[in-house]
This record gives sequence, structure tokens and C-alpha cells, in this order.
Amino acid sequence: MTQQKRKLKVFECFSSIQGESTYAGRPCYFIRLAGCNLRCSYCDTEKALSFDSFTETVSPEDLAKRAIDSGLDLVEITGGEPLVQYENVCVLCERLAAASSMTILLETNGSIDGSTLPPEVIRIFDWKTPSSGESSKMNLANFRFLRACDEVKFVIANRTDYEFMLRKVKEFSLFRLTKNILASPVSGSMDAKELVSWMLEDKFPGRLNLQLHKFLGVR
Repeated sequence: MTQQKRKLKVFECFSSIQGESTYAGRPCYFIRLAGCNLRCSYCDTEKALSFDSFTETVSPEDLAKRAIDSGLDLVEITGGEPLVQYENVCVLCERLAAASSMTILLETNGSIDGSTLPPEVIRIFDWKTPSSGESSKMNLANFRFLRACDEVKFVIANRTDYEFMLRKVKEFSLFRLTKNILASPVSGSMDAKELVSWMLEDKFPGRLNLQLHKFLGVR
């Protein structure tokens, strides 16, 4: 594929504070791509779900340059679902890795195989819980071949979601693969204090994952 034809559908690019993951609180350059193959009940980025929601089409090379020119040392590729544009996303990651020392995060919904992403990419897999309506669509290989740097996020809306997380963590021995297991309460559906009480009761060794950007009122 020539560079002229190699374009990514982009919803928006911006600099902000990283709101989630083990990198929460760090300044970050975000590349939000358009389009998603899932329709989760608790989605908070519905504006980027449609494949027609893109505001521009940009080559991976030009997107990488934008990220590098931001002067930040952390970049996240998100969506939507970035891996629906898998081939071009891989090129973007390769360009970022080759041209800078930025830490590269990619957040994905877990339904698409992410095993062949460039090794420099830290993968954040969102394991869909029952309340999402999409938990049956996970690509389970993603969770069997995690690296220590990778992260797994469970979005929790209720006790059923929490117990689902406990079962999957045990079934897939996730803590043997990575210590970065995130429990993220759904805003407006799950009381974070109640989730904390469950985690303490079960001595769950994961991390409470609050959406810092929402507390700050930034995107």
C-alpha cells in the first residue's frame, strides 16, 4: 500500500492529562480514531463510534509527526476501536517507535487480535463485562499472551460485573502475566466506594481505576 493510499480515519487529536491506566496523571498526546465494532451499554465516547465520524484522514507518518511535535513523552492511540484500522495503526506505531522515545499506549476493546502489534506498544485491553452487552465478543487469545507491561481493564457497573472480573482473573491467571489489572467503576452506575469495599474484602490486588479527566472536567 502506498503512502498516498495509507490513511487513518481520525476523530480528533489533542493533548491532555492521561485519565486512566497506570499512567494516570501524566500529560499525554491522544490520537482518537473513528469507528468501533462494538456497542457497549456504558460507552462514554459514542461520538467516535461511527466509521463516518472521522473529521479528517491522515497518513500514519503525519500522525506520528503530530505526536512527536507535541513535545510530550506519552502518546495514546484510542477510539472508537483503533484496531479496526489494524494495518495502518501498526504502521503508525512503527513510525512512532522509530522516530521517538515516546511511551506508546494503545487502548483496545479486546475483541480484535492485538498480538502482532509492534513490541514497543503497551496494550491496554478492556475486557468487556456482562453489563456492556458485549462480553461474549472477546478475543481470548489477547488475555492468554499478555506481557508484564500490558494492562487489562474491567469496567464495573454492578456486583455481577465485579464477580465476572474475579472469575476471569483467576481463570486466566492474569496476575501471573501482569500486575496491571484495573477495576474501573461506571460513572453514575457504580459507587466507587462500594467497589473499594469489595476489593478490600476480597484482598483483590488490582488497581482502582478512576477517570481522572472527568474529575478535572477535561477531555
